[in-house]
Amino acid sequence: MRFLIAGAGAIGAYIGARMAHAGFDVTLFARGPHLRAMQEHGVQVRSSDGDFVARPTMASSLEEVGPVDVVFLGVKAHGLPQLAPQLKLVLGPETAVVSTQNGIPWWYFQGFGGELEGLRLERIDPGGVISSAIEPHRVLGSIVYFSTEISSPGVIQHIEGNRISLGEPNGSRSDRCRQIAEALIASGLRCPVTTRIRPEIWVKVLGNASLNPVSALTRATLVQMLRDPGVSSVIRNIMQEVEALSNKLGMELPVSIDQRMAGAEKVGEHKTSMLQDLEAGRPLELEALVGAVVELGERVGLAMPYTRTVYSCTKLLAQSVTSQKPR
Repeated sequence: MRFLIAGAGAIGAYIGARMAHAGFDVTLFARGPHLRAMQEHGVQVRSSDGDFVARPTMASSLEEVGPVDVVFLGVKAHGLPQLAPQLKLVLGPETAVVSTQNGIPWWYFQGFGGELEGLRLERIDPGGVISSAIEPHRVLGSIVYFSTEISSPGVIQHIEGNRISLGEPNGSRSDRCRQIAEALIASGLRCPVTTRIRPEIWVKVLGNASLNPVSALTRATLVQMLRDPGVSSVIRNIMQEVEALSNKLGMELPVSIDQRMAGAEKVGEHKTSMLQDLEAGRPLELEALVGAVVELGERVGLAMPYTRTVYSCTKLLAQSVTSQKPR
């Protein structure tokens, strides 16, 4: 099988490096100094599990890649509208596309059934550009449960975790899902195949919609937020609103809010991805992680006052930071 990592950032480059180190045919699509560093020195992974260097094939354009069997979408959600139309260059008749983005994915309501069948959330898929470029039959959902960051161009720091759940949106156990999971497992990752990818997504959304924006507003780590009585109360209220939204969609969450908060606290002095982006002056995943939740709440008639308030404040913060960047 030929694998492509379309967007070899912190998550994508780590997956690609793991797979290349295990001997799989994998190409990393990237640009700029990060690409040049990986071309010259390979992908350097730093981890408490052991450092290594991998040398997958590198590509600066998708034209030079050609059709592949599996595409991992490694960009953040706000990068998908730009990337998706280019994917036609690498899609064969049976190419599978694995989404790794946080938040509610663009494909969530494809095959969902009921009144919300085919619903498109504008904050995720503006103008339908993603869903127009990636046909529903190609999509495999995934949920990433590890943390990595680019410490310098070409160098990936693995912080913690090694699991990525994989699942067909229709809940089936397909051969393609099994084959991709086996490749990831052989690469040193834990990769359970789930038949309940949609409920699992909402467990991640519980944290995405609460911990991420609150951390951006407070500049606090997970343990600092969850041990502060006032801040943890705000987080709990957002989680309760997100849980109510998931219940409205017929989703039964496999963990409680208490369990979700306790799990986040155990991670310790860790900065969320949104706080890391804020401190680095990068665009925030605000619309995918929080804005889409607000939009969906409006669609089904839930007020969600805590979520809306934190979203509005974080949106203004993001705009202020962007306006202060040197031109």
